[in-house]
Amino acid sequence: MDILIVGSGGREHAIAASAAKSRRVNKIYCAPGNAGIAQIAECVPVGAMEFDALAAFAKEKKIDFTIIGMDDPLVGGITDVFKAEGLKVFGPDKKAAVLEGSKAFSKDLMKKYNIPTAAYETFDDPQDALAYLKTADMPVVLKADGLALGKGVLICHTQAEAEAGVKTIMEDKKFGAAGNRMVVEEFLTGREVSVLSFADGKTIRIMSSAQDHKRAEDGDLGPNTGGMGTFSPSPFYTAQVDEFCRKYIYQPTLDAMAAEGRPFTGVIFFGLMLTENGPKVLEYNARFGDPEAQVVLPRMKNDIIDVMEACVEGRLEEMELEFEDQAAVCVVLASDGYPVSYEKGFAISGLEAFEGKEDYACFHAGTALKDGQIVTNGGRVLGVTAKGSDLKQARSKAYEAVQWVSFENKYMRHDIGKAIDDAADET
Repeated sequence: MDILIVGSGGREHAIAASAAKSRRVNKIYCAPGNAGIAQIAECVPVGAMEFDALAAFAKEKKIDFTIIGMDDPLVGGITDVFKAEGLKVFGPDKKAAVLEGSKAFSKDLMKKYNIPTAAYETFDDPQDALAYLKTADMPVVLKADGLALGKGVLICHTQAEAEAGVKTIMEDKKFGAAGNRMVVEEFLTGREVSVLSFADGKTIRIMSSAQDHKRAEDGDLGPNTGGMGTFSPSPFYTAQVDEFCRKYIYQPTLDAMAAEGRPFTGVIFFGLMLTENGPKVLEYNARFGDPEAQVVLPRMKNDIIDVMEACVEGRLEEMELEFEDQAAVCVVLASDGYPVSYEKGFAISGLEAFEGKEDYACFHAGTALKDGQIVTNGGRVLGVTAKGSDLKQARSKAYEAVQWVSFENKYMRHDIGKAIDDAADET
């Protein structure tokens, strides 16, 4: 079959790499793609939010299956447009994608259906939020209601920080219209774990766990980013945790969406906090995490097209997911200054070092082709992934591999996977 992937980041490169392994795929198109994706797919100069143009392209090329990688088009209703044109598409429709598109919606859903999460209040007026915060225990978490590229979350340790956060989100509109509404949430402590899943509206299949590093700087300092690196599986996601989450979080979420008339078909990302009082949901995403996809998909044994098609056709119950025993670690190479301010257009060298190396991959996020040379074209530039027999070996190999690549203003965290050492200390 011929497939189309919509998106341009490291997540979409990981999806394309998995699809390229499928025995069923003849040709891959990606819109708009990037310089790395262009090595395994034909990139199409159509933006991810140009729904009608994308659907027209899919019809013109007789695309058999379209995979929507990004959150913005899903929340905007791209799946509905494709379905209306009779096209087979993987990803939730607009009514279901609100699970990520509105934090207020998802918090209300969890409250209504008794899915474990932090206590919260929702505000449309900044003055009401400020009045509430005068009596709230610190620290608190402020969340812009809508999509904010994974950066619309502020952890405030003092009253002054919280007041400044309200101004940032609701008055200065740092995150745009996403901040028209804001959620104030109880601050939870514990280990954060990411768990991806496939869903077909009634059946859910859980992928291997992962752990992300959101902050820009070593030691989990600096501003929030889209993710500076990740590893899989998480040593903190035990069989006991898995059993609890399956019973009280995963299936109940899918059932709740169906009960609300919003059956969810696609990928549900569960952002969890493993607290002293058990696992609680921090957030939902309506698609693969980035960079979680870069460590989870390389370990998946299943044909990704088989699984996605089973979701779309409502027969996921027939599928069982299998993952390699190996571990994987991804270190993001970013442009210095990300996520605040950075330069683009620097030549990247050393990418050929990954060719033919089975345990290594270099997923392109912000890259472009200029005069025959691959150059930096974003804040997060590359995701260097390595697999190993265990997490420590995978981490060592990943940090070895990041030295193969060079570009001006290259920046990375040096402690991705430090939690692996912490886990060893705790046992």
